[in-house]
Amino acid sequence: MPIYEYRCEACGFQKEFLQRISDAPMRDCPACNKPALAKMVTAAGFQLKGSGWYATDFRDKGAAKPATAKDDGKPDAKTESKSEPKSEPAACGAGACPACN
Repeated sequence: MPIYEYRCEACGFQKEFLQRISDAPMRDCPACNKPALAKMVTAAGFQLKGSGWYATDFRDKGAAKPATAKDDGKPDAKTESKSEPKSEPAACGAGACPACN
């Protein structure tokens, strides 16, 4: 269900209401009881309930994965390369300095 924000033009009362899309817009202000309530244009808000696709597929997408027994932080022998002459250090913002990490 969408969440709509309303503001009273008479007294300035402002609040968010959870409504169905098919519901008529609210008109009467709950604070002053005048028919001056107007729907505000705000970012879309909605509420996810249950255990649908969001909770199972996307909710923990950015969470760090636990370390496994094989993952000890050392590179594999196959991926190690011989030391090569290093080029100029990367510019700040590329993760080259402690401030960027």
